[in-house]
Amino acid sequence: MLDPLVSSQWLNDNLNSSDLVVLDASVPNNKAGLAPKFGSKKIKGSQFFDLKGSFSDPNGLFPNSFPSEEQFENGCKSLGINKSSCIVVYDNLGIYTSPRVWWMFKAMGHQKVHVLNGGLPSWINDGFETVEHFESVNYKGDFEAQLQPEFLKSIDFVRSNISEKSHLLIDARSEGRFNGTIDEPRAGLRSGHIPNSINIPFGSLLENGTYKSRAELKKVLKVSEIDDRPIVFSCGSGITACIVLLAAELVLKNDTSIYDGSWTEYGSLTNESTNYN
Repeated sequence: MLDPLVSSQWLNDNLNSSDLVVLDASVPNNKAGLAPKFGSKKIKGSQFFDLKGSFSDPNGLFPNSFPSEEQFENGCKSLGINKSSCIVVYDNLGIYTSPRVWWMFKAMGHQKVHVLNGGLPSWINDGFETVEHFESVNYKGDFEAQLQPEFLKSIDFVRSNISEKSHLLIDARSEGRFNGTIDEPRAGLRSGHIPNSINIPFGSLLENGTYKSRAELKKVLKVSEIDDRPIVFSCGSGITACIVLLAAELVLKNDTSIYDGSWTEYGSLTNESTNYN
């Protein structure tokens, strides 16, 4: 099964598979102002993937910095993840942080990884079992991380691409943040966007925390207007960019990557003018 998305029914049917690992990528708060509705509930047998802690570079200058191979590999081993594991990632908002974790595994060379479409809300609404505590693991897995460098783009690449235009840059933030008509949620960070980027807000791809149909995704992504250039996705700090990247993976054939520093890095370190609409 190669589809990035799985349903609650599929996950429930395969929950006892020996190779299955279910990861909860929920975070305590978010810059989008979204709030979970189900408190401390978790999918039975799931483990906590500490996206903002043990799976972010502790020496990174900006939020959610991509970890080293060693850090990622050791974190996965401590969760009992093996090279053969089939991983399903979910979060408590439906679709928010789970695509980021899906992308991280892909960037580290692991192909058998999927996102639970609709996340915890879908699981609960479909009547499947929840628990109050994560699964405890008392063994180490044999996971191996092999970074695929083409999955990540640096600020130097993004700056050079403003004039070279070899890649299309898509910004997943809200229209107001992209256009600089509302303040950034991070104190002291200037407003605006990277020159020559286009805006596809991540929320426009979702309906009640679930990805829209592929036909609807094609309309939102304006597939007919996107050429065959590789696409680089950005947002505020690299999380919601992955929501749009995953949608693109479903309906486009373009090569894709993430500008991990996103607007937090670019807006902090550069003075290039932004193209306000």
